[in-house]
Amino acid sequence: MSARIFYIDDSGAESTGYIVYGWLEVALEHWSASLRCWLDFRKQLYQRTGIPADYELHATKFITGRSNPSIHHEWNRQKRLRGRVVQDALATIETMPGAQAGAVWRRTTKTGRAYYAERAAAYEALLHHLDDTLARVGDHGIIVMDGDGTDPAYRREHRKLKLATRNIVEDPWFIGSHASQPVQAADLLAYTAYQTVLRHPGKQFMWHWWPTLLPNAYGPHEI
Repeated sequence: MSARIFYIDDSGAESTGYIVYGWLEVALEHWSASLRCWLDFRKQLYQRTGIPADYELHATKFITGRSNPSIHHEWNRQKRLRGRVVQDALATIETMPGAQAGAVWRRTTKTGRAYYAERAAAYEALLHHLDDTLARVGDHGIIVMDGDGTDPAYRREHRKLKLATRNIVEDPWFIGSHASQPVQAADLLAYTAYQTVLRHPGKQFMWHWWPTLLPNAYGPHEI
């Protein structure tokens, strides 16, 4: 028997109808080596670009060119360089020991509260997928999510699982991406998976990132 941690973040938008969940799955016995791999990437990133290791790589802000992540003014002015950083991040995730990337998506025409109800339903489907996967191999898992835990939908879905048979342990644990490097990785996975399925013409340069940089990832799959 083993255990796994699933770092999960969401992406998508009511305006497009897409709901996306991306995650970084890490086998507990490889957690230290996996994190070391990512921290080495952040150290090398600082040496190459001047982006400090404690700077939050938040996809929607970083890729779109907001803020000044680097200590070098000229680097910040070249938006194309940010895409290279995210590609390097995805390539790093692919090589992390005992880790795997994953993403699922759903599209809906619902709006307002109905859209958020559909988002909870998509999370429920993901939760059952992960729980069933763990059950087949006799493992247990912990889910760590980006956020502050104020949305009760996630906790509610966990408590629907049958205690006698569930392999997902506890309610989701919440932590802001600014305070967790693995959650930042999950954020990048969720956003780039969203762009993979959305296929917005203005983001065409991102369409191929998942299949080429994450060949062993699960998804993005419709759920």
